[in-house]
Formats: sequence, structure tokens, C-alpha cells
Amino acid sequence: MAEQVFVEEIGPVRRRMRNALIKAGILKTSERDVPLTLYTQDRRDRGLRVVGAMIDYVAPPLVRSIFQDDAPELAENSGRRVLRLIDRQIVARDENVCQLTFAAADNAKLTPWHAGAHIDLHLPSGRVRQYSLCGDPRREREYRIGVRRIPDGGGGSIEAHALEVGQFVEVSQPRNAFMMPLPGSASSKKKLRFIAGGIGITPILPMARLADRLGLEWSMLYSGRHRSSLPFLDEVEAFGHRAMIRTDDEHGLPVPEELLAGVDGDTAVYVCGPPPMIETIRRGIGPDASVELHYERFSPPPVVNGTPFQAVLARSGEVVEVAADESALAAIRRVKPNVGYSCQQGFCGTCVQRVLGGEVDHRDSTLTDQQRARGDMLVCVSRSKDGGRLTLDL
Repeated sequence: MAEQVFVEEIGPVRRRMRNALIKAGILKTSERDVPLTLYTQDRRDRGLRVVGAMIDYVAPPLVRSIFQDDAPELAENSGRRVLRLIDRQIVARDENVCQLTFAAADNAKLTPWHAGAHIDLHLPSGRVRQYSLCGDPRREREYRIGVRRIPDGGGGSIEAHALEVGQFVEVSQPRNAFMMPLPGSASSKKKLRFIAGGIGITPILPMARLADRLGLEWSMLYSGRHRSSLPFLDEVEAFGHRAMIRTDDEHGLPVPEELLAGVDGDTAVYVCGPPPMIETIRRGIGPDASVELHYERFSPPPVVNGTPFQAVLARSGEVVEVAADESALAAIRRVKPNVGYSCQQGFCGTCVQRVLGGEVDHRDSTLTDQQRARGDMLVCVSRSKDGGRLTLDL
């Protein structure tokens, strides 16, 4: 689930003052967001209280004459901040993957993160897409992501590729649904096996760097259609004999024996790639519970035990047929392509919709009991219970 942070609600005048003070170096950017895990919701940000008091007793025109705020205002939403794109590079020879690096306008330190984390990228059009952080967590003043351009996708990757150096965008705080417990500490395993398919290398890279820096026993298999489609190939090759690179055009489709070579009961396996690769590895491991398997998809999971149902869009009266093997989100997007979504896996919360009628089969682990009770539903994974009709506030 996304990490939540709390920031006091402030109006536009106070928000502008806060931005000016941050830019002038009087208020640190780190003071504006306080994680709920540190303080209760009733404790307000100390820095914002100081700013509020200053604004109450100092004439805003005088303050604005001292501080010129040329950069976009920081996001009012406590889970986001405005960053500047400082570098853009093509990192796959077929030019379908670009590396985007973001930093604060004042070069302040960003929220720390750990290998496996991702951010939400809020694009100018309003689209929200999630991308794994693929840089080095020790570089505290930048976030780096890799974006594969998908011409027939939802448009998010195309828009991300069009971002220009110097442009400001909003990003979320880093979140992590793909943590790597270290052998000898949070994991009882003695060695690590990383398996990446194509753009799935992005969360794996920081993991491999960490394992290498700590002197752990690890190996990697990096697979793709052909070498020119593999992003960050030079960084993977720098690992030397620990990283095996294989491509379908040279070696054929990967088989479990190849993907899991050297894996035994002392191994923790980390996989990121297309669903067929993940399923191949799961079948290869089979019922052997001694192998520790961690994986992250970058596409929607298949629907399991689904039944067809109808979704009624209350505002238009349209009736959408949802097939047994498709998500409600996919069906709704056929008639309402601008409906919001992001992860398509049930944990980011972007696609939440209000249910006005019908019983929901909740298949996410994100919504609280209170949210479900008031009728919220994540349409990317949840469905109608027993095939009954659902009426949505759409």
C-alpha cells in the first residue's frame, strides 16, 4: 500500500509563501512532509505552523516583493512534489526506452528509497503512470526511471517520452511493493537470483548493485527479444560473470531449467518481467516451498476464476459487458477511455470508483473496510460477486 504523508491544509497565499521560503533557503523542503509513521495525524508540520504565523503578521505584498517565485508551486497534495527533469537519455538501441532523471528545483535531498521502490509520475495531461526507480538510492538528490515507449498503449509512455529537460512534473513519494530482505538479516536464504525480462530490469538494477556492494552471493539472468531492445545493457554487462544476458533471437524462448539454473533451497529469487516469464518461473519452482520467490509484474495479472457480469455507468446509462477473463477497468475503457488508472494490479488506488448498486467481490489489499463499506471499488482487479450487475457512479 502507498505510504501516506500528512501536510496541513493551507490556502494559495500561504502555499506561495511556503514555496518562496523554500526557494530562498529559509525553510527546508524536507520540513513540508511528515510521514504518518512518525507522528499522529493530529500533529501538524512545525515548519508550516511557523510559515502560517509569519504570513498572518507580515503583509503578503511585502513578502512577494522580496521573493520571486518563478518555479511552479509545490503540489498541495501531501503525497506529491514538483521535480524538474534534469536529464533524458536513450538507453536501448532500438530507441524505445529512455532514462529520465528528476531533481528538486533547489537541488534539495529527496525522500529516501530502497531497492524495488517505484514512484507515480503525474503527467501534464493528468495521466498517472508508475515507474520503478532504477538509480542508486545513495544519490539522494535525484530519482531515475526507465520508460519503454508503447505506441498502442494508453498514451502515458508516449507522453513521458515527450518530456523535455527543464520541464516540471509532479511525482509521488517512493513506495515499495517489491522489497528485498537481505540474506542473513530479514531472509534466511544465503544467495540471490535475479531474473529480469526487458524493461523489468529497472527494479532489479538497484537490487543487484546492493547485493554486489555488500559482497553477497548472487547471479542474474537478463532476457529479451534481441540485444537492441534491452535497456541499461551496459550497466548489466558491468557486473561481469555474475550477469548472464540471453535473447530470444539467439537462444530461443527461455525455459525453466535455464532461468532457474543454480537455484536451490538456499536461494531467494527476484523476478520482474512479462506475465509469461513469471508463470514459467512459478511452474519451474513448483511446490518446492524452500525456494523464496518474489516477483513484480509490469502488466495486469490474469483474471482468476472470473465470471462475466454487467457494469452500468449511472451517469450515461450505458451497460458495459465485462467478460470472464477481463477486468472491469478494461471493459469500461472501451466506452470511457479517459477513466483514471495506473498500476492495474490493485494497490495504487488510482482507479477507485463508487458503487451505487450491486455486490462487489473485492480482490485488492489496498482499500480499508470503511472504504469498502461506503461503496469504493478498485475496478482494475475487483469484480461483481457471483456475476451480478454493478452500478457505478460513472
